[in-house]
Amino acid sequence: MTLSFKSVVLASVVALGAATTVTAEVTLKLAHAAPETDLQQDFSVFFQEQVAARTDGEVTVQIFPQGQLGNDAAMIDGTRSGIIDITMVGLNNFSGLMPESAAFTLPFMFPTRETAYSVLDGEVGQGVLAGFEAHGLKGLGFPENGYRNMTNNGGPIRTPADVAGLQMRVNNSKALNDMFAALGANPQQIPVAELYTALETGVVDSQDHPIGVTLSFKFYEVQKHLSMTQHAYSPLAVAMNLDTFNALTAEQQQVVLDVAAEAVDMQRELSIAKEEEMIAELESNGMEVNRDVDGAAFQAMVKPDWDNFIAENGDALVNAILETSN
Repeated sequence: MTLSFKSVVLASVVALGAATTVTAEVTLKLAHAAPETDLQQDFSVFFQEQVAARTDGEVTVQIFPQGQLGNDAAMIDGTRSGIIDITMVGLNNFSGLMPESAAFTLPFMFPTRETAYSVLDGEVGQGVLAGFEAHGLKGLGFPENGYRNMTNNGGPIRTPADVAGLQMRVNNSKALNDMFAALGANPQQIPVAELYTALETGVVDSQDHPIGVTLSFKFYEVQKHLSMTQHAYSPLAVAMNLDTFNALTAEQQQVVLDVAAEAVDMQRELSIAKEEEMIAELESNGMEVNRDVDGAAFQAMVKPDWDNFIAENGDALVNAILETSN
């Protein structure tokens, strides 16, 4: 009788433990550097709401925008170590871990958004996401930052000669650093969180970012001219700590993957739909927008960037992108 009772109790404990394992709540920290008015926050909120809904609240997402958990490099390190669960940063920030991935950010690599989407969502882009796993990360997708455009205070930028002499803030993309140097600017790497102050105080007098970032960070308050140079497509990358992803149930993993893919599609569509509206808002805040840009002249000037990249990293990924684009 005693043995039977003990057996029942033990079975109940095991069953309870199994039930607890299956229904245990998981909270994921998602970090990005943009303000809450940016499209990155739209992605994050969609992801947060849909993950919670589709897991019946078993998996919830806490959003930390505007660099609350550090700059891009710190967020990547934090995600690799597990301090952060998911981060969304510019793909260029992963080039230290995966130098070949910088091919995606070469100037004038993608003539259209549709071309970029087909490459990023196809075999080539997914191969790069798979490469994240060697660095303790699970790649979840490539949301859109948009095409980079130049802003400055001196005047509209129409030809490469208009870039000469600018004190140009740049990100950590070697290709873009090389491009601006070749155009005669003085490129300076400054974290985006410090850029507004750098522009305001004259440390730099120009910068390049997609339209949404120029608006959400309010660079229109410290920059007069926006020139639609569209010199580089700027994808974001969403990455999750690999151990955290693997610790989820198979069903939860699938939800995370499905929702991330849907969030990418939603955010891209929103970026396209709102671009002209965002440009109009920049104009209403005093920016002068120049669309008269000699793109062919810029492309001719930056050809050595491609040669330098290929010399350092080989041509395999560049050729794969071009083949997919054609």
